[in-house]
Amino acid sequence: MKILDVCCGSKMFWYDKEEPHTTFMDIRDEVLTYTDRNSVRKVEVNPDIVADFRNIPFADNRFDLVVFDPPHLIHAGANSWLVKKYGKLNKDTWEQDLKKGFDECMRVLKPSGVLLFKWNEDQIKIKDVFAVFEQKPILGDKRSKTRWSVFVNVKALKSV
Repeated sequence: MKILDVCCGSKMFWYDKEEPHTTFMDIRDEVLTYTDRNSVRKVEVNPDIVADFRNIPFADNRFDLVVFDPPHLIHAGANSWLVKKYGKLNKDTWEQDLKKGFDECMRVLKPSGVLLFKWNEDQIKIKDVFAVFEQKPILGDKRSKTRWSVFVNVKALKSV
């Protein structure tokens, strides 16, 4: 099995941060410190490959599972600890950036593969993100502020 995490950040939700089937990718490779509730915290972003989710440097149909957990903030200061931890989307181009990222994830996904998408609705509602993707997930949680959704490669399914 081949897995790609296109916005791995500090690999917060991974139980095994060195999972052997996974290629960890992020646009950042850095160690950041920030103050959170009077404590100094450290965020280490150490991907296997530095690349942008809008231009994934892999061939078509390569991965069985793609994990897409892009930044979800559009309103936060440059020195905000949330931005340091999660990154930030441009408020003027977030729709185009997420659409390009989604399309890139689908491009590198095998026809039988699965895209696991994670989103937090704090600043942009998930229904607005799905509208940008022009595709609804096949399943996911519907109640929490942080949503996990599963997509299949619809274009690949249509060609089978």
